[in-house]
Amino acid sequence: MGRITTSALLLALTTGAFLFVSFQDPSDAQVLPLQNYEAFGDQSPPFPVVERAARAVRQTDGDEEMIAFLTTHVARHREDPNNGYYLSVAADLYREKGLSELARQYYRRTLFRYPDVTVRGVPSHRIAINRLLTLEKDPRQRVDYLHYLQDQYAGSLDRGLVAYHLARSYEEAGRWAEAFESYRVFLAHPGTKIPGEPNARQETQRRVAFYDSNRRWTYQDLDTLVARIKNALWRQDPAALLRLRAGENFFTMSWQQDEMDANSDIPTFDIGAFLRRSRVRFSRDLEVNSNATEAYLRTWGWSHRIPTWYLYFRRIDFPADPEVHGNWEWGGILFGEAF
Repeated sequence: MGRITTSALLLALTTGAFLFVSFQDPSDAQVLPLQNYEAFGDQSPPFPVVERAARAVRQTDGDEEMIAFLTTHVARHREDPNNGYYLSVAADLYREKGLSELARQYYRRTLFRYPDVTVRGVPSHRIAINRLLTLEKDPRQRVDYLHYLQDQYAGSLDRGLVAYHLARSYEEAGRWAEAFESYRVFLAHPGTKIPGEPNARQETQRRVAFYDSNRRWTYQDLDTLVARIKNALWRQDPAALLRLRAGENFFTMSWQQDEMDANSDIPTFDIGAFLRRSRVRFSRDLEVNSNATEAYLRTWGWSHRIPTWYLYFRRIDFPADPEVHGNWEWGGILFGEAF
């Protein structure tokens, strides 16, 4: 499972923060903002004064000087309640320069050392967490950040979206029971869409169904599974054949369909009816394009309309159950010629 790396989650969770670092002042208004700032001496200037001074520094001297200005302000005016926000602006500048680790450190300082202040309608802690979710490599930390979002901003979050990313982070951390509990929360919110992952709901339904199953149909050895299927075909034994198919997520479709297509599973499909009235044959060997994770067995003689079926086998990727992870299953049927 990959970590949360796209800006899609950030856009979905954040309701529109617009950092002042993106504004520019006219070139003839650079000196006065700094003079106004310095006029406060040892007293902490109000937010608009700091904002205008920071803009002026950036426009005249660039990003590095703006970072220095903001961090110096934080060190000089430790009581300023907006310091966390100023550090998040510095972190944004580091992130834009590709200095992800420095940015991460500053976002964490914003989150853990300073109060949560709202700037232009968005809390500073929420900005920091959303950025951290795109930078953090440790799934355990991402779990903590997502829980913080749930606890602090429950009223303005898409719970299904947070639950989905929480499940992904739990999986990466090897916390399987919690991962699938979070997947169920995601599935309980049918209106939730995962940006950039159009099949997220179907894939999650399949994963949860597999997790809930007994998984007794899997085989450690592909050759053994294929040999038993061939034997059932040769003996025209539908009951034996059906016992060998995957108990969950078994598909029956044409080569042109996608496995996520709602029509790829035909509940009323009776393989026994075809087997009993046909003399099915099969290839001696698996197809040449079979590999370490997928395999195909060509069979023919099923019916006059579509006589050729390819039986599809897949290696199971399911580390939640070490006894099954890496086993093989007969996962579906592909109708018609393909190779």
